[in-house]
Amino acid sequence: MRRREIHKPLEARKASPLIVSLSAVLLGIAAGCVFILCIGKNPFAGFERILFGALSNTRRIGNTLGMSTQLILIGLSVAFAFKTGLFNIGASGQMLIGGITGSILAYYLPLDMPRAIYLPIIIVASMAAGAVWGFIAGFLKAKFNVHEVVSTIMLNWTAYWLVYDFIPRFIIDPTISVKSRPIETIHTLRADWITGLTGFSTLNYGFFLAIIMCFAVWFILERTTLGFNLKAVGANRFCAEYAGIKVNRSIMVSMAIAGALASLAGLTYYCGYSNIMEMGKMPNEGFDGIAVALLGNCSPAGIFFSAIFFGILKMGRGSLAATGIPTEIADTIIATIIYFTATNVILASFWNGIFRSRFEKKEDAAKAAMRKQGDTSPIESLTKEKFKVYAKEGKALLRAEKEER
Repeated sequence: MRRREIHKPLEARKASPLIVSLSAVLLGIAAGCVFILCIGKNPFAGFERILFGALSNTRRIGNTLGMSTQLILIGLSVAFAFKTGLFNIGASGQMLIGGITGSILAYYLPLDMPRAIYLPIIIVASMAAGAVWGFIAGFLKAKFNVHEVVSTIMLNWTAYWLVYDFIPRFIIDPTISVKSRPIETIHTLRADWITGLTGFSTLNYGFFLAIIMCFAVWFILERTTLGFNLKAVGANRFCAEYAGIKVNRSIMVSMAIAGALASLAGLTYYCGYSNIMEMGKMPNEGFDGIAVALLGNCSPAGIFFSAIFFGILKMGRGSLAATGIPTEIADTIIATIIYFTATNVILASFWNGIFRSRFEKKEDAAKAAMRKQGDTSPIESLTKEKFKVYAKEGKALLRAEKEER
């Protein structure tokens, strides 16, 4: 059996990303309490209404999960690109491309087509369209060194005007000239059994697709050569290139996959959460997903729970009006959490100092116990179990010595 030795592990002295993210959330909530107090309202009543509006019954829970679906997928899109050292700020445009692709197919594919065939077609087609859209930004970055932030912002507006043209050209609603015709329920991602189970909420198959994508992204990044190459490029593209990794190809593949994930979010929104597209509207979810990725530390599991949290705030803010608190307070809380997340270096330094101090105290106690028992072996060679025993004994010794003084 392999011995688990201490070797002064740095991880024992560092705070986990979970603690840093939770600190940002708690600080954001505390700031929200201050804002609510400043307008003379009860913060506890405010947060109670947010939770009531988002989680008080099965329908509201379903709506919250339905709203969180797009945030999960956008968060994954942003995080996947970030792992390769890229900043995908074009998720909104990629959402529109996925949404318009799915919407056009929903109108023109036969209504009697089996859903087992129809759903894979619109899912694959939307993801393919988004992958092409993301690939454009990756290609410009790889071949011409065009910064991805610039190219994705421009592609956002290109997608915006394409949708502006395609809706009246292919799927306009004759009664409302700025919207598409409503998609028949059978051609959306909604299902009768989900709707009935959640009290006619907006929850749909998209939520399960988001969960699948969380596992898929984790598997690609952690269990495949492609994922290793992408993370190597993100860590240091010059070292990766020296090691024989094709950097330009990795950049293009990363942006294509990020685009596919964001376009899937567009499909789940326009053909699931909703059943229409509006002209002249850029989806905010494309930018909210950046905050989700940051708060979730760019890990699939973290992004999933971060998206649920933001979904609760977004869905519950409408209930704040009952207490006289402006609904903008919820947006302010979200913005404050984003601010604290962006300053996670400061939060990490704070917690690392606490963890380092605690570890050093345990180390001093273990050394005291080792001296008493005549154990001269290096402390680095101790197993974790033996270290814990010595640390416990040493604490008692040091406490006794202190009391004698």
